[in-house]
Amino acid sequence: MAKNQAIKKEKNFEEMRIDKWLKSVRIFKKREDAADACNLGRVRVNGQIAKAGRNIKISDVIIVKTGKIYRELAVLKIPIRGLSASDAKTYYDEVVPEISEDTKMLMKMQNEAEKATKRKFKGRPTKKERRDWSKFHGI
Repeated sequence: MAKNQAIKKEKNFEEMRIDKWLKSVRIFKKREDAADACNLGRVRVNGQIAKAGRNIKISDVIIVKTGKIYRELAVLKIPIRGLSASDAKTYYDEVVPEISEDTKMLMKMQNEAEKATKRKFKGRPTKKERRDWSKFHGI
């Protein structure tokens, strides 16, 4: 009976739950985090929003939003168990979109503008900052 169970286990690795796969290939540190991302609609499989229990198979394309970053991953293999960091990268192919020079320039300008307008200190404004703010707003 043990042989039959081993054979069944090997056959089942043609598909895997999306949350287990994301944890196994180290996209998320915990399966709970992967499941939360799925249930919040931050994971798409082949263009459709995927819940944590959805099965994926080889050649599926997964789009994962982590923070402000979207990652597009093509499934190459289904792991049997958790993997080391170097081995995990062989189980998926990350599709990196090409960014035009104009877009790169706009992103750089946006980052510089955010840095210029960001306050250096948190909390209560200083007397000078308060006066500058009043002068700017005409108060």
